[in-house]
Amino acid sequence: MWQFLRLSSLGVIEEAELELGPGFSVITGETGAGKTMVVTALGLLRGERADSGLVRLGADRARVEAAVNVAPGSVVDRLVTEAGGELDDGELVLGRVLSAQGRSRATAGGATVPAAVLTQVARELVAVHGQSDQQRLVLASQQREALDTFGGDAAAEALAAYRAAYSRWRELQRTLADLRDHAGERLREAEMLRHGLEEIGAVEPESGEDEELAAEEARLAHAESLIGAALHAAEALSSDENGAATAVAAAHHQLATAAGHDPRLDALATRVAEAGIELSDIASELQRYGSDIDLDPARLAAVQERRAAITALVRRYGPTLDDVLAWARDAAERLPELDDDDQRIAAIEAELAELEPQVLRRAEELREVRRAAAADLAARVQTELAALSMPSARLEVLVEPSDDLTHHGGDTIEFLFAANSGMAPRPMSKGASGGELSRLMLALEVVLAHEHTVPTLVFDEVDAGIGGKAAVEVGRRLARLARNAQVIAVTHLPQVAAFADHHFVVAKSDDGAITRSSVRRLSDDERVDELARMLAGVDESQAAQEHARELLDLARR
Repeated sequence: MWQFLRLSSLGVIEEAELELGPGFSVITGETGAGKTMVVTALGLLRGERADSGLVRLGADRARVEAAVNVAPGSVVDRLVTEAGGELDDGELVLGRVLSAQGRSRATAGGATVPAAVLTQVARELVAVHGQSDQQRLVLASQQREALDTFGGDAAAEALAAYRAAYSRWRELQRTLADLRDHAGERLREAEMLRHGLEEIGAVEPESGEDEELAAEEARLAHAESLIGAALHAAEALSSDENGAATAVAAAHHQLATAAGHDPRLDALATRVAEAGIELSDIASELQRYGSDIDLDPARLAAVQERRAAITALVRRYGPTLDDVLAWARDAAERLPELDDDDQRIAAIEAELAELEPQVLRRAEELREVRRAAAADLAARVQTELAALSMPSARLEVLVEPSDDLTHHGGDTIEFLFAANSGMAPRPMSKGASGGELSRLMLALEVVLAHEHTVPTLVFDEVDAGIGGKAAVEVGRRLARLARNAQVIAVTHLPQVAAFADHHFVVAKSDDGAITRSSVRRLSDDERVDELARMLAGVDESQAAQEHARELLDLARR
């Protein structure tokens, strides 16, 4: 529900705030006072194109702001959150600022957003019907949705059954088309994978083998220098005359002669003894190392050849040997899929042949449910139109097979309207004047009221071109509609205004230099005066005031 709407420097309105409530609210005022600025403000909050001509003369910018109650977790909450905004304890603040230079800025939940986001959000919150703004139920998609909603559980079940079969059918069609359209590519991919697996299989590399081979090649290529270095080092350590081990042994002997007199020197003697043992061990290891290394040119050639084979694989399928092995694993899994195309195509074709009749049958079942709902909807709307001074008007809801099946079924759904006898029904946007179309929308909204998904409905002079009893019926139906949705109407008819739960008046003043308008909510006594003005053109008329009270009493009854 919309809680308040605030306008600043918009058209003739300098400053205004409407504290909206549940039920039925009307906005009245003299011609030219700016009643439709409220609808214009809602249009800006719905993301409509900003016109700098709306900025009040002498002002830098116009501002529109509104607060709306929104359920956490709802579609609106998700849209606002994705745009960077947030709800404040279940309240969403929407805003639009329009500069006199033509620039505009939109906000939702405290975040600056594109105007398109406002359009998405407002589509879930409000529908506007007016002389030049028939937003809802004119589009084919909205007509289909309205008919399915009116069809209730039967339509919902038929649509769900159809969509389950259709979704699987379309998935199989896409898969089959992909297999056929990319058969050449898949064949080339299979050949490339097979060739790669053969290359890798011929080498059979193992993880880490490249590093081991590199180390072995370095050892074999420098075997002579490695042997020489090891044996010379062993000789330097273990030589009886000048070896390091001999020098250490002599040092230990000297220290041993003074052992037992100073713990500190004894500790050093122990370390010297340990160093001698370690030097002897190292010398022995060097001797064995020099003896173990082979001078093997044949092995060196074999290692170099294998390294070259692995390097070639890494260049093609790398950049590392582990990547090569991973590529081989993936290719081994992918290749059977590519080699199985013929069998897959045959299986899909068989399933499609079995599934297609089911889809067509589900589409026909949905069509029959829709046609039954269409006849009922048209009859109920025609009854409402008769009460709205359009006794000869008729609505036809056509449900015909379409050329193609879609996610929504296999039907072309169209609402056709004829305002008078002898006229051929035409599409709603072409077969009615502004006032007739507004009343048609009202009739449709009343019939669809119990299935509403849009919480707020706005009617801009839906009563144009009618009066008397028909005007009373318009007011009665708007009030009835307000039992299931928040309804806001701009009207010039007292018969309609009398049915409102909340009455706002747009008052105009002119000091000769500039015209100003303001909006205020009327008390019960003020409502009588306003209705009297609407009836007689003046609010002091006793007769008009009596008539105004009668209208209010009628509306209450």
